[in-house]
Amino acid sequence: MTAGPPVRRVLAALAVTATLLTGLSAAPASAAATATGPITGLAGKCVDVAGGAVANGTAVQLYDCNGTAAQQWTVGADGTIRALGKCLDVASGGTADGTKVQLWDCNGSAAQQWATPAARDIVNPQADKCLDVSGGSSANSTRLQIWTCTGAANQKWTAPSAGGDTPGPGAMAVAPYLYNGWGSPPSPTTVMNATGVKWFTLAFVLSNGYCNPQWDGNRPLTGGVDQQTVNTVRAAGGDVIPSFGGWSGNKLESSCSSAGELAAAYQKVINAYGLKAIDIEAAAYDSPVVQQRTVDALKTVKAANPGIKVYVTFGTGQNGPDSSLIGRAAASGLTVDSWTIMPFNFGGAGQNMGTLTVRAAEGLKTAVKNAYGYSDDQAYRHTGISSMNGVTDNGETVTVADFRTILRYAQQRHLARLTFWSVNRDRPCTGGGADTCSGVSQQPWDFTRVLASYTG
Repeated sequence: MTAGPPVRRVLAALAVTATLLTGLSAAPASAAATATGPITGLAGKCVDVAGGAVANGTAVQLYDCNGTAAQQWTVGADGTIRALGKCLDVASGGTADGTKVQLWDCNGSAAQQWATPAARDIVNPQADKCLDVSGGSSANSTRLQIWTCTGAANQKWTAPSAGGDTPGPGAMAVAPYLYNGWGSPPSPTTVMNATGVKWFTLAFVLSNGYCNPQWDGNRPLTGGVDQQTVNTVRAAGGDVIPSFGGWSGNKLESSCSSAGELAAAYQKVINAYGLKAIDIEAAAYDSPVVQQRTVDALKTVKAANPGIKVYVTFGTGQNGPDSSLIGRAAASGLTVDSWTIMPFNFGGAGQNMGTLTVRAAEGLKTAVKNAYGYSDDQAYRHTGISSMNGVTDNGETVTVADFRTILRYAQQRHLARLTFWSVNRDRPCTGGGADTCSGVSQQPWDFTRVLASYTG
């Protein structure tokens, strides 16, 4: 197989992702147009302010729907959910399972931020927990709380939305990799319906040896399984980011002899699908010549496609990545929307991968800040993380809890990209190939579900 086992993609890989600025994967409240109405849930009952009171600390509960003002909630463009002029609030800013929710003066705190993915969860990103009916009881006056997201009926809600299923700012950023090249890739609609993600990074586009892009270097761009995947995702309200490169095979960045030829190859794929996004991942960037060719080609692509985003994704050490390509791009006048690291394959088991990811991301922030003269906030907003779920090539274990650590960091820093390799692996092992499961105990799509609540 031309692409080789993609699970080993970061041993020498660097990726460049160019994405058009349209649409992005779950639909968070913070990005939807403001809308007002009841929030219905378990047994068809409504989220209700107890007694219609407006005092700080008033309980929020489940109750028969009655059309009163105590059940009219405004899902705001600022991430709040409001009733009676006050905000849905996690008591004392708690993050523990069982922390009650209440009505409180709106204060802009993380305790009052909510995301509403297409999977119908209502998620507090700070806690990475779901709005939950205590004990799963549908009795009137049952208190609402936050709890680890389980996908159960007592965590499913229908909230008002003027924006329909229009993806919000976190959606394109959370585009887990999906690989059709071998094994048993999951149905994208199954994953979308279960998690709320809207975008996938579809891997891999390679050169056929003559600067001509094809899937895995041997399947035509149109008419095959890859186009079927694109059509399926779009029909379900999402979209894809084709990924150029991967761990092995002929890379366009090396096969094309000039920046102009390389830009034309990128553009051919953009045109073939009417794309909003592309992703380029190749193991050829140790060469300064190839680095410069890629930088110049991306400048051409940006000029030809106004509004295009460019994400550059590459391997990293524990304290951050090599900064040579970042410096080359800055010196050449290429502005990148996200320099994205792949913080794994550090070497060996027994490490806290959430902590190591944050350390490497801080090193990346410093490199980007120094190259471009950004402030800390600007640098964070031009960086990203592309993790790996489960057991890595070097025997490290990236857990669902690590993904929650990474999510909290990304939310706090407003990273431009938060994704992972791969949705193929986001399921428990049943004896399949090395890249068809995570190697850890989990329910299907647990890792995707965590990142799907990212609001950007």
